[in-house]
Amino acid sequence: MDMNFAQLQLGNINPNSKIKNQALAEPKTEREFAAKKAADEFEAVFISQMLKGMSIGIKTDGPFGGGQSEEIYRDLMNEELGKTMTSKGGIGLSDAIYREILKSQEVGG
Repeated sequence: MDMNFAQLQLGNINPNSKIKNQALAEPKTEREFAAKKAADEFEAVFISQMLKGMSIGIKTDGPFGGGQSEEIYRDLMNEELGKTMTSKGGIGLSDAIYREILKSQEVGG
């Protein structure tokens, strides 16, 4: 079975589900807004943790480099980069999580 990129992005969705293999519409209900917000926040945290892992081992130099202050500001910068990247489309994790939340609400709800 050959899958194109769009199908891979949409994931493995039950064909009987109300959530079809199509681009997700903007949230309309309060429940959908809450699910989208949770998915976006998760992706932002994931990205910031990924960025934190990428910066481990980078040495700072000079008389003003390093120390606890730099670690704090680097963590804050990674947090903000994660939020910004997610708001600009992110890495697609938010959409997948949002879709799964909607599916679980459909079953539970």
